[in-house]
Parts: sequence; C-alpha cells; structure tokens
Amino acid sequence: MGHKQLKSIDILLADDHALVRAGIRALIEQLPTVKVVGEARDGREALRLVKERKPDLILMDIAMPGLNGLEATARISKEFPDVSVIILSMHVNEQYVREAINAGAAGYLVKRGAATELEHAITAVARGEKYFSPLVSAYVKRVGAGHPTADRVWIERLTPRQREILQLIAERHNTKEIAYILNVSTKTVEAHRTQLMKRLGIHDVPGLVRFAIKAGLASLDE
Repeated sequence: MGHKQLKSIDILLADDHALVRAGIRALIEQLPTVKVVGEARDGREALRLVKERKPDLILMDIAMPGLNGLEATARISKEFPDVSVIILSMHVNEQYVREAINAGAAGYLVKRGAATELEHAITAVARGEKYFSPLVSAYVKRVGAGHPTADRVWIERLTPRQREILQLIAERHNTKEIAYILNVSTKTVEAHRTQLMKRLGIHDVPGLVRFAIKAGLASLDE
C-alpha cells in the first residue's frame, strides 16, 4: 500500500458536461501524484476507455445519457475489479448513495463540496480505502441495514442490455435511434422492449418512462 502512494494515480473522468470535466481536470492535475488518462461523455464511453487506458480510478457522474454512471459503475466493478470508482454527483440523495454502494463504488462526493475534499477522496481510495462526503455520510450508515425499493428490485432482475434500452427509452430515443446507438437491428430493440413490458407488467412506452425515472435509472434532469 505504501508503493501505491508513490506511483502516479491514473484517473479517468466521466461526465457529460465538458465544462465540468475541464474544471475537475484543472483541479486534480495540480496534485503531484495524479495523471488524467482520459475523459468520457457517458457510461458507454467510460467502459471503452477503461479497457483502453487501464486507469486506477474513475471519477464518475451519475446522470449521464445512454448509460448512466450507476450502471457503468456496476459493470466496471464486475469486469475490472482492480479499478476503483468514486461517484461525483450533484445529488445529495439516499437512494443514489445506496445504489452507488451496491454498484461497487469506493466513494461518493457531492460536486458542491470543497476542492480539498476531492484530493482527500482520491488519496484515500487509491490506498484501498472508502471515502464518502460528509454531506452523505449519514446515508451511508443506514445503507447496510436498508433494502432496495421494490422498483429497484425489478431493475436488478433485468439484463444489462435491457436496463440500457430502458434508459434510452426513458430518454425519449425512438427505436431507430436506440438501434443506431447500440449497433443492433431495430427488430432486436423491439424484441427487448416487448420483453421489458412483459417482465415489468407495463403495457406502453410512457409507462416504461415513468418506471425508469421512479427507479432512478433515468432522470427528469435530462
């Protein structure tokens, strides 16, 4: 663990706002042991860059289009267990904190927190520790004894591809757009949508949109 502190910490930034990424990059590049190895605009690009750049740590926003930060974190935790993820979000919300921990995040920071907190979080997580912003620490204590909402239980029963399509539907993408984004046929998208409706007991697209937003898979902010 001592050697971990001496080597450069390679970091990937994942946020759909270019100005936010630029601001975070300017802050962390002042740290002597940190190197930014890439920037991603959404969860799907983050997954691709993890494979290519092999970062030690990812600073991950939650509300990103296409594939949100929580879904991306869950996939990264399973596929790249040596890569740590710190959620960096504007949301001070117990549900998001719970989902971040369940997804495997090693930390959760609130964007309006102090710049020095970001340095503390990066250093702690790089040492193999956990770090949660004081603004959400009260939620962290309750997460262990809590249970996911009924809607989230149903979300967890879906396949990763079904969750991905559900988020895209909730973001108001049509069938052709989803097929293009995922590089699959429109028939494949339609088949997944039919399976989603059957599994969730929902009979129309507006119902899927409402469910995705209520379950935290998509946001009204988009």
